[in-house]
Amino acid sequence: MEYKSIEKFLSKNKEKFSFKKFLVKLSIKVLVCIVIFLTGLIVLKYDKSHNKVIYNFMESHNISMASINKLYHKYLGNILPFENVAKENITKVFNEEISYKDASIYKDGVKLTVADNYLTPVLESGVVVFIGDKEEYGKVVMIEQIDGVTSWYGNIDNISVDLYDYVSKGEFLGEAKGDYIYLVFEKKGSYLNYKEYFKKV
Repeated sequence: MEYKSIEKFLSKNKEKFSFKKFLVKLSIKVLVCIVIFLTGLIVLKYDKSHNKVIYNFMESHNISMASINKLYHKYLGNILPFENVAKENITKVFNEEISYKDASIYKDGVKLTVADNYLTPVLESGVVVFIGDKEEYGKVVMIEQIDGVTSWYGNIDNISVDLYDYVSKGEFLGEAKGDYIYLVFEKKGSYLNYKEYFKKV
């Protein structure tokens, strides 16, 4: 009897997925995007003075895809509701800050001596924009961060993220291949001093 009442209580409190609500929300998002896009095209077509302003803005500002992604998720949420349901049911067990034994300058960044097969965390939230091999850095993951900095994580194995994933600060990125990793911080074509950057994270 007690078992049945618990089961009944749990089933009542379980949020049910409604396909109708999902279609309505998706339709609204699509319509909003279409209206914004068409409004922009109409303005550009009939008022050429705006073209120059937009081009100048694009040239003078480093537009971060990570910031756009963050704004989209803040105001419109995920395109598919299944991601939200999955995330609600997952408890984060890995939320770390970077730790290392020694640091030495290496090319445009730094080489950090870490524990063998070190579980490397993400230093700042952003979007994964590159995964692949780079000469003298090994397997590299590049993240375009919300602060406009692109961070490189080199000599990474067993990578747990995919291209264009949005990753959060402290999230598990992958393992160090051996006992060292490379880090490079780049912003607007210039490389940052890792010591200065570590003060911010």
